[in-house]
Parts: sequence; C-alpha cells; structure tokens
Amino acid sequence: MKNAALIAAAVAFIVVLVVASSAMFTVQQTQQALVLRFGEPIPGRGLVTDPGLHFKIPFIETVVYLDNRILDVEAPKQEVLAVDNSRIEVDSFLRYKIIDPLKFYQAVGSIERANNQLGFILNSAVRRVLGETVQSDIVRDKRAELMVTIKDQVNREAGRLGVVAVDVRIRRADLPKQISEKVFSRMQTERAREAAEFRAQGAEMAQKITAKADRDVVVLRGEAQRQADQIRGEGEGERNRIFAEVYGQDPDFFAFYRSMQAYLAGLKPGDTRIVMSPDSEFFRFFGTATGQAPKAAPAAKP
Repeated sequence: MKNAALIAAAVAFIVVLVVASSAMFTVQQTQQALVLRFGEPIPGRGLVTDPGLHFKIPFIETVVYLDNRILDVEAPKQEVLAVDNSRIEVDSFLRYKIIDPLKFYQAVGSIERANNQLGFILNSAVRRVLGETVQSDIVRDKRAELMVTIKDQVNREAGRLGVVAVDVRIRRADLPKQISEKVFSRMQTERAREAAEFRAQGAEMAQKITAKADRDVVVLRGEAQRQADQIRGEGEGERNRIFAEVYGQDPDFFAFYRSMQAYLAGLKPGDTRIVMSPDSEFFRFFGTATGQAPKAAPAAKP
C-alpha cells in the first residue's frame, strides 16, 4: 500500500509539473507572442509584447512567437527595361518590421512565407518604378528619390501583410554582361583613339621643338663664327700693324724673325724633303748672322 501511494504521489507530481510547465511560456527581448485558443486569438490578451514569463491555459491555448526586430529581404537580381530602352540589372533589398502580428499571422503565418511574398512585391515595385525613368536617373541623378518611391509602393501592398517597409535600397544597378562588355570595348577604343591623338600631338610638338632648337643652333653657330672671324680678323690686323711697326723700327730683326718662322714651318721633322741650292736666298742666315753675303776682300795693289 505504501508503494502504491508513493507511485501515485509521484505520478501526480509529474502530472502537476507537466501541466505547470505547459501553462507557462517565456517571451524574449527580441520576440512578441500571439496566444491562440483553438487557432483563434484571445480577445484582450492575445498579443504579448512584454518580455518575461507569462501564463496560458495548458492544452487549450498555444503560443506563436514572432520576431520584433527589423528583418531583411534579399530580392533576386532582375533585369529592368528603362524608358529609354536601356537594359539594367538591378540588385535590391528590403528591410521591414512586423507592426500587426495578428494580421501577419493570419496573412502569411511565418517569416519565410512573408519573405517570399515581400520579395515578389519588391521586384514588382522596382520594375514598375524604374521602368518609368531613364538610365542616368537610375544610376546617378535620382537614385535616392527612386528608392523612396519604391518604398512607398511596397508599403501600399505590404500593409495587408501586417508589416511596414523601413528601408529599400538599390544595391547595384549595372548593365547586363553582354552590353557591359560592348560598352567597355567601345570605351577602350575611344581611350586608345584619344591616346593615339595625344601621342601624335606630342610627336608634332617634339618635332617643332627639335626643328626650332636645330635652327637656333645653326643661328648661334653662325653668329659665333661671325664674331670669331671678326675677332680673328681684328687680331690679324693688329698683328700686321705690330709687324709693320717692328719692321719700321728694325728691318733686319724683322727679316731674321720671319726667316726663323719660315725655317720652323718648312723644316719640320719627319718625311719633309726639300731640294734647294745652298746659295739660295732662303738659307741666307745659314751663312752669316746678318743674312747678307760676306763682302769681297780688296784686291792687292801691284
């Protein structure tokens, strides 16, 4: 009997423990909870937003946890045809938050299904908005305004899901690969043409500078040669004047000096060969220091 009583008490304790544990649930800081009774929300306490420990009727009421943080939706990359018939590949994403948990649960039931529907809504809004503008506005000029317009259109359709779009961004807006390759090829060709033009202009300028430098060199050399010839002529004239003065002062010394200069220039060592008579006027200083022939001795008187 004692054993049966102990077993019954243990079973009762386990049942109470199970019932108590099923009657309690915990809401985290990042969560909000829906308390449902037979699948329907309970009026007055169906939504729990305060974190902590809460209670429910076990086996009758169930709890659905939803995230109260800002969630992300990555839209698949899509190709958009702009109003100027330019094709653009757009990569976008969406950040949203659940503002009506009951409507959210009734509309989609889970975050995964909500992400799928919001991805389709985002792609439709992107295609609709970007299809009404030109490529330059999408890529550069009005990108921020277009993202605001896309967010407004997403919010109009996402309201039925119990969520609100916090932010919509166009991560990238590029040309398709085939068109990008053609554009890059055209840009390379254009840059090569500009480079060739710049090189041709540089070569032309180099030729002009070289020709001017050569012309300046010829002019400078001509001017220098003229000045040198002028100075040389003046020097020779001054030398001739000095020689003339010297000749006038001492003709014998001048004749001797000129003969020595002629000997120095004409009798250089090497292969010089001169065939002349020893009695020639050229060698007159070889006989006497004065360069004059010796006077004949006076004849003896008979």
